[in-house]
Amino acid sequence: MRGLLSFAVEPTLNRYDRPWTFDYYRRLRDRVKAMPGIEAETLAMIPVLQDNEWDNWVTIEGYTPKQGETPDPHMQYCSTGFFAALKIPILLGRDFTLKDAVGAPKVGIVNQKLAHRYFGGANPLGRHVGMGIDPGTKMDIEIVGVAGDTKYENMSEEVPYELYIPYAQLDFVNGMTVYLRAHGDPTNAFNTIRRVVREVDPVVPMYDLRTLDNQIEISLFTQRLLATLSSVFGGIATLLAALGLYGVMAFMVARRTREIGIRMALGAATGSVVWMVMREVLLVAAIGVLIGTGAAWAATRLIQAQLFGIKATDLATMTAAALGIVVVSAVSGYFPARRATTVDPVRALRWE
Repeated sequence: MRGLLSFAVEPTLNRYDRPWTFDYYRRLRDRVKAMPGIEAETLAMIPVLQDNEWDNWVTIEGYTPKQGETPDPHMQYCSTGFFAALKIPILLGRDFTLKDAVGAPKVGIVNQKLAHRYFGGANPLGRHVGMGIDPGTKMDIEIVGVAGDTKYENMSEEVPYELYIPYAQLDFVNGMTVYLRAHGDPTNAFNTIRRVVREVDPVVPMYDLRTLDNQIEISLFTQRLLATLSSVFGGIATLLAALGLYGVMAFMVARRTREIGIRMALGAATGSVVWMVMREVLLVAAIGVLIGTGAAWAATRLIQAQLFGIKATDLATMTAAALGIVVVSAVSGYFPARRATTVDPVRALRWE
């Protein structure tokens, strides 16, 4: 997404006229394409990673839905150059062209996930889909390509089934998001973009000018906030656990001072006394780790949707957390045990 920026325009707020609106988009693309440093440009009706969603029930040639199943892929209506600008690979077939306009045979591109789900290992090219699920739905959209899978609503949602349609074949018009891929820092082009949009038509509103890096940051804000809060509360919980364990062990060692004194008087080595106490500490820690790991594993389904980039059952993370608890427990038990061995055996024998 580096070097990619976007902004939205709404020509239909001032004039709902299909030929004029399509001509406006053509003039806008021509102007931004001529800007220095612009590598690629395109239009999309559904802005990516902004929690927007457009589903549509579809009928798929050769696929019979199961009982209660309704194929409803996420839709994207876009212009030529969309896949190149967003660097989405075309894995099979072709991209949209200028010939895919009103009057030409209707075409569509599906993502890899949809192709695998509804066509299995068969070649989806040449198959048809239709908008709607009513009996007799006309399947007049030919699949001409398969694109790579991408995120749609936000970074934390799973990749959806997706169907791309050229907006030039639509019988209605709508506001669009313009995507530009620029060389260098894309923020340097912000002022030029504002000027160019005003020159194309000063009455058409423009808004949400931002880089895609910034949009990703916004999309991940909740997850990062939760991660930060979880880290803070986890650190506090670990500190409280360490203090509590230290207090419990100090109390236990204090109650066994007489026993320790007798052992020391009979010639017990310092190391053996410390290990006697540490065995109990490590046993308690092991029991706690086993119970905690089991509970954490069972609770992973509750937090799976809040995670991005890692699995809820990440073995390395759980192992690190378990080792951390063991280390904290060992340190919390070692110092009281070590201090008890420094007590004079005579004083320990008199301890009540």
